[in-house]
Amino acid sequence: MATTNVYSVKGEVAGTIDVPAAFATEYRPDLIKKAILAAAANSRQPYGPNKMSGMRHSVSTWGKGRGVARVQRLADGRRATQSPNNISGRRAHPPKVEKIWAQKVNKKELKLARLSALAATACAETVKARGHKFDDKVTFPIVVDDALNDVKTASEVMAMFDAIGIGYDVDRAKDGTKIRAGKGKMRNRKYRTPVSVLIVISDKDRKAAVFNGAHNLPGVEVEEISTLNTSLLAPGGDAGRLTVYTKSAIEKIGEWTE
Repeated sequence: MATTNVYSVKGEVAGTIDVPAAFATEYRPDLIKKAILAAAANSRQPYGPNKMSGMRHSVSTWGKGRGVARVQRLADGRRATQSPNNISGRRAHPPKVEKIWAQKVNKKELKLARLSALAATACAETVKARGHKFDDKVTFPIVVDDALNDVKTASEVMAMFDAIGIGYDVDRAKDGTKIRAGKGKMRNRKYRTPVSVLIVISDKDRKAAVFNGAHNLPGVEVEEISTLNTSLLAPGGDAGRLTVYTKSAIEKIGEWTE
């Protein structure tokens, strides 16, 4: 059974721990992509225009014989409207609210996708191929003792990342923050920040101070082991997110394959 280092919050090697068998799962990028696309589709909100959009006019047709198109025209004028090919007319084939966006995926495929994405976080080559930056001395999977739960401020979390050798990735996310293209700028999401470190803690530590401590670091997220999913481990369908596990979280993962 493979082992990995357990780091202290000061970046020192505080011991070793056995790597759970879940991290030896076969890498299946096809299932990872399938699970994430299904999750995105299932979270879509049905949308469509009002059934009367473009139809709220008093119109009539002039009929033929006047040398003009036989389209609906305003009753008190000559402006064409209501027809799909005219300005202020209805849309020809608008999106329908009743359309079903949901996608079904087998439970075993979903489970295998999550385990495969989990295993990818323990492969340094896969993590580096995803674009994350870290020191070559870092051992994967990255495990920190449970004192991480008590880290209260962003500066302390950043100091721990620097000591371990993964602070470069937070800087990468900070430098990569850009103004979003399109109308999203008007909808409370003006900036787009690259994904950075994911901190995974045990369920018993769901009120840990590290939630507040890591919240203000760009691209950094904190998640409990019970709500860990493929979308968090492989954002966008690209496996190999730079992930930090607490010691108790690793022990909980060891129960997944028992």
